[in-house]
Amino acid sequence: MKILFWLPQADATAWLDGLSRALPGAELRAWQPGDTAPADYAVVWHPPRELFATQPDLCAVFNLGAGVDAILALERESPGTLPRDALLVRLEDSGMAPQMAEYVQHAVLRYLRRFDEYTLQQARREWHVLAPHPLETFTVGVLGLGVLGAHVARAVASLGVPVRGFSRSAKTLDGIETFSGELRGPQFDAFLADVKVLVNLLPATPDTENVLDARTFGKLPSGAYLVNVARGAHLVEQDLVDALANGTLSAATLDVFNHEPLADDHPFWREPRITITPHSSALTLREEAISQVADKIEALARGETVSGIVNTARGY
Repeated sequence: MKILFWLPQADATAWLDGLSRALPGAELRAWQPGDTAPADYAVVWHPPRELFATQPDLCAVFNLGAGVDAILALERESPGTLPRDALLVRLEDSGMAPQMAEYVQHAVLRYLRRFDEYTLQQARREWHVLAPHPLETFTVGVLGLGVLGAHVARAVASLGVPVRGFSRSAKTLDGIETFSGELRGPQFDAFLADVKVLVNLLPATPDTENVLDARTFGKLPSGAYLVNVARGAHLVEQDLVDALANGTLSAATLDVFNHEPLADDHPFWREPRITITPHSSALTLREEAISQVADKIEALARGETVSGIVNTARGY
């Protein structure tokens, strides 16, 4: 069993050592430009197109993250980039779900208790007690109910606020009101009505690009909040700036951006109602990821099926 590994801007040694321990019979190597030796599997994050050019016989490509948009973008730009018969497999949780839940819970509580407004008051040296938002009407809407989205929805519901979720296909979650259908369709608009905090966990696909736009914001109650922990491509940045300026939105917490790192002169830095974190809401935990990938490689080698296989037409 031969396995290629690619992780840009990082030391691959710890990953390769961990994979070697988990798959003692495998031949592992970090891919380098010019490497044309065949392999059975590839374990990658943001791989270059060249990696696939000489690997027509890969059985599977394992993506070191839940989002496979970078790989699918290569395929859309040049169909046939991915080996024809190779499975594309994404990480499922691997320690990311609890981190994501903590991040979103923190954002929801911050807005519920109006800590964001107290921060602004502090900068102005103002002392005013603000009544918290009513718990029973502080509805949180989770866009995307995959593994991470469902976990986040349940975690937020534990705070005692109403939670609803939207997904392309119908989902059932205990205690969560669910909606399904096409983005920008009737069920999508019904989902947005009365949502005080909109949390985006959608996969990044051509269909979901720019979904966080003026139209979507306009379907929320005035003064709602946005939390984006999915991808920067979901957000129309100028529409967010405008929504904050005209009162459509009160504040936003953003962990992802169209271009990362965020440029020094980006207007988001100058907007005190936007909270910025550096794509850190849920980090891939190396040991958990290695264990999951190794188990799935061994299962495939035995001819078994595995979960986490991406439908490349849908993008998730």
